[in-house]
Amino acid sequence: MAVAMDHFTMSRLDELRWCAMHRRVRATVAGETVVDSADVRQVWEPHRVVGFYAVPVADIIPGLVEPTEVSPADVGPRVLDPDDAFTVHTCPGVQWTVPVVGRPLPAAAFTSHDPDLDGFVVLDWSAFDLWREEDQVVGGHPHDPFKRIDCLATSRHVVVTAGGVVVADSNRATLLLETYLPPRYYLPRDDVAMDLLVQSETRTTCAYKGHADYWSAAVGATAITDVAWSYADPLADGEPVRDRICFYDERVRVTVDGVDTAATTG
Repeated sequence: MAVAMDHFTMSRLDELRWCAMHRRVRATVAGETVVDSADVRQVWEPHRVVGFYAVPVADIIPGLVEPTEVSPADVGPRVLDPDDAFTVHTCPGVQWTVPVVGRPLPAAAFTSHDPDLDGFVVLDWSAFDLWREEDQVVGGHPHDPFKRIDCLATSRHVVVTAGGVVVADSNRATLLLETYLPPRYYLPRDDVAMDLLVQSETRTTCAYKGHADYWSAAVGATAITDVAWSYADPLADGEPVRDRICFYDERVRVTVDGVDTAATTG
């Protein structure tokens, strides 16, 4: 039987996985370089959908101290995402403190007992102030070598309604396809009823698109919190959607050429 690759990849989440990254990676704390390595791997512990950088012990400049043996956490069938703490380890190993002067990083490093990862230390992304791949600053989480985004101009007719009111109507959308995520349609602001949107204080970071600002909708007596987002200053891969507005089709009705997107993406 044929194999659907997206299903195949997700079916291996309960395994420990790694991949060589083929790039120099550096991390800083308070302006000081703490990690500098050209022998980098990305490691996904069982149940994690987002990986962490792993480097040889010698590439952590202050070294490691305070080893503590850890046993795998029982997370059941649950999928771990970036909101789950780094300290939730799902394979046996040892956690360590990175002894940065003036600001030690407790439990910010982890060594797995798996022999294929011998000599490599997995690092907590959030414990460090700044990460670079080569000379490029990376935000959100490490870039996944098996994930990408494509931005495609499309003349398909996209209509967004909320509470029976048309909030956007466009034949000038940019379709953004991101691995494992539903298709999203980014619309020119001229095709969006911006008077029905109010910018919120919510802000998120995507490792591939950059920092997103959010908008809530006020349609009559109906208020929909953080229903849409926009990238004012996107990273290079997200440049085609700069300043465009995208709506959650989970929170409003989005149709493309008359077909409800919720029906086509499941």
